[in-house]
Amino acid sequence: MAISVVTLERLPKYLRILKKMQSENINNVSSTSIAKELGFNSIQVRKDLACVSKTDGKPGVGFVVNDLINDIEEFLNINHSRDIIVIGAGRLGQALMNYSGFENKINVVRAFDIDKNKCDNKKIFLMKTLKTYVKKNNISVAIITVPKDAAQSVCDEVIDSGIKVIWNFAPINLKVPDNIRIKNEDLSASLAVLLNSY
Repeated sequence: MAISVVTLERLPKYLRILKKMQSENINNVSSTSIAKELGFNSIQVRKDLACVSKTDGKPGVGFVVNDLINDIEEFLNINHSRDIIVIGAGRLGQALMNYSGFENKINVVRAFDIDKNKCDNKKIFLMKTLKTYVKKNNISVAIITVPKDAAQSVCDEVIDSGIKVIWNFAPINLKVPDNIRIKNEDLSASLAVLLNSY
């Protein structure tokens, strides 16, 4: 089922709340409870969950937490472990490598950089080894955190290695072929919007 981008962006938030409830041994939850926890509209939550859940919440009982987690993970294609890599081992790249908030089935397994002084041959390796590693380990997702001037050429190299999905943190909209999925994050623009609304 096709869903809107805004609905898609809300699903990981639902998943985070549901995982918290699961850890607290909560077996059932209503869409109203989820909405209250996140500050969302309960009608919108019900519509979102209807797009991905195989079962409707029962009146007075709600959704089965474990089933809803499985449905969302299956829809987001994270019901199996996914290894991803980081390109650029500067401060942002290393912060993302060590970020503990990723879904626990998403593993940042390795970073690549052109600076040999950053490479420790444990988790950070030289860019020249990228293509071999991607093909050998069937990696399809990369995070780019390199400077703006290098970003497009790095992106081209990443795609040439076999990567199909890119999360770009370089401050530039990268050009990619139609068969490559990309999400460009503009941190300065997001901050400007936030400050302008203050």
